Amino acid sequence: MPGKFVFPGGRSEPGDRHMPRSGELGDRTDSALAARNVRVVQSRGRALALTAIRETYEETGLMLGRAADMVPSVPAGEAWAAFATHRVLPDLSDLHFIGRAITPPGRPRRFDTRFFSADREMVAWSAEGFVGPDKELVELVWVEFTAARRLDLPAITLVMIGELETRIAQGFTHDLPVPFFYERHGRFRREEL
Repeated sequence: MPGKFVFPGGRSEPGDRHMPRSGELGDRTDSALAARNVRVVQSRGRALALTAIRETYEETGLMLGRAADMVPSVPAGEAWAAFATHRVLPDLSDLHFIGRAITPPGRPRRFDTRFFSADREMVAWSAEGFVGPDKELVELVWVEFTAARRLDLPAITLVMIGELETRIAQGFTHDLPVPFFYERHGRFRREEL
């Protein structure tokens, strides 16, 4: 999405299911991630959360997790190897599932996306050189909600920022309902998972 401010993200990789971690998803988060899926695979929620952590590192250089004395054997891939090198284990218990959205029919590319959030304190390590004019993301910015709404954002990103703001106002707990956005018969719909 050239010229747009977006969240980091991408597709799950096989190793995302097997990365060691220091904390697990809560039952409520796990069940929300499993809801409304054609095929329910027990480790899918964990894989989606680990994908979010890996993609955040690959696109921003920010490693989300906890410092560890040692990291057990990790799946193949540069990102997970970097976690081991810097002794960081992803901590899924601190990751918040904010919402799910499916791109409307008829678009050239469609996505079934899960949006996660974490407190800034979850950044255990950060690297330079991941963001710039020749990278996937041109700049990394931290902005307040009011300032974020003035940026050039995809519509669904703006919706998710609103959902995040509401969750924070309601205590930012894992027990809050998770919205699911999709379009059916030309109408935008919002359900709770």
